[in-house]
Amino acid sequence: MKNTQEQPDFVLIGAGIMSATLGVILKKIMPEATIFIYERLDKVGAESSDAWNNAGTGHSAFCELNYTPEREDGSVDITKALKIASSFEVSKQFWAYLKESNNFPFKRPFINDIPHMSLVWGEENISFLKKRYDSMIGYPIFQDMKYSEDFEEISSWAPLMMENRDQTEIVAATFMEIGTDVNFGAITRGMIEYLKTLDGVEVYLGQEIQDLTKLKNGSWKIDIEDLETNKDFSVTSPFVFIGAGGGAIPLLDKADLEQGKGFGGFPVGGQWLKCTNPEIVKQHQAKVYGKAATGNPPMSVPHLDTRYIDGKQALLFGPYAGFSTKFLKNGSYWDLPLSIEMHNIWPMLSAGIKNVSLTKYLIDQVMQSPEERFEFLQKYYPNAKMQDWELAYAGQRVQIIKKDQEGGGKLQFGTEIVTDDDGSLAALLGASPGASTSVSIMLDVIEKCFPEKIKSEDWQNKIKEMIPTYGQSLIGNGELCLETRERTTRILKLENEEV
Repeated sequence: MKNTQEQPDFVLIGAGIMSATLGVILKKIMPEATIFIYERLDKVGAESSDAWNNAGTGHSAFCELNYTPEREDGSVDITKALKIASSFEVSKQFWAYLKESNNFPFKRPFINDIPHMSLVWGEENISFLKKRYDSMIGYPIFQDMKYSEDFEEISSWAPLMMENRDQTEIVAATFMEIGTDVNFGAITRGMIEYLKTLDGVEVYLGQEIQDLTKLKNGSWKIDIEDLETNKDFSVTSPFVFIGAGGGAIPLLDKADLEQGKGFGGFPVGGQWLKCTNPEIVKQHQAKVYGKAATGNPPMSVPHLDTRYIDGKQALLFGPYAGFSTKFLKNGSYWDLPLSIEMHNIWPMLSAGIKNVSLTKYLIDQVMQSPEERFEFLQKYYPNAKMQDWELAYAGQRVQIIKKDQEGGGKLQFGTEIVTDDDGSLAALLGASPGASTSVSIMLDVIEKCFPEKIKSEDWQNKIKEMIPTYGQSLIGNGELCLETRERTTRILKLENEEV
């Protein structure tokens, strides 16, 4: 890297799935654009986008019960589920376009067909699941969902989880055969490799952003340290995207945006019990989500997942939460303390006071013994043997804390885009279901930052070439949704195959 000032059209911070997706879309609609991508690590997609660091479900809201909360009147709110499900269909359109255009060379499938299930027991949870099913089944995007309280039928869907289960125990399940398992790390690396073949794109690894300063002309000066040589340099650009996962909050603070005031972050570590014993793995071909215990936060929803990673199948069960002051798996223990500023200290304290249950949950999780973790697994897989499972550490997630209307703070689950008034900088904060909805999120970034250009016929046509349903509702137009799903399934060749 030259120790000189350069001026790319776009600077993207972080080489994860968000920057990769945004970079590809920008180059498709502006082929002459110059894009520099800076990554702190020595490889791309190694933090939250990595297959071992995320759930990999292909979040489509088929089975994730935390996306369909129960209202005070007892009804089930499926608004978020509809949005996530339609956003995932948008992602599949984009990936299908890249594959069809030969921009996505892969030796192995990066997305596989795997059923999605929800499994619950107890009268209250079964009542909730039935109401959820009744609310969802009327929409074409969920029309293939099956519901059952029959022990034998559920056993045919998830035999590993039902064998030796007490048959006097009332259980219920929903089943969606068209679910997926997605390797977001592979998708990220594929897009970055494609970008590197294009003129005007540079990807720099081992580069840490030190500061962001807005210049009088509206551009941004980005100060960077080369971690290998310890040399400092800077570039300027009219547009900066911060897609650095948990590292986005301190970078947003460096940018000193008024819109960024009041934001803080609370890091939550993830752990899994992992099984790679082929005799056990082959008995479970599904992703099965349960219901979080009363009072536990949404990120605690237990699930037993079939995963396809690097050509091999594995089972993951969890998540088990841990606490660390790091904002990234490869971060610093000083991340949380150094993120506390005058503008966010009260929102963070206020959010902490309101979320005592989260603090209790994390303490309980940290204090768990291996035997207690295993006992939790056996609630979902009664025949589990401890010697077949090992504890694996996943990535760090940072839950957003933001100001509320009363001037205090609240935990914000999901993702949020923060932009400068003139659209010259955008930062993505938050976590799940980010990767699955990455294409919709990056289109939101483009719409917010380039509101006039995206209305042009040229940009509209180019975006619709990538995402044919752009501007149309896959929720309201059921026929379009099903036609689109059939087309992307055919192109992506969604199927279970041993690779």
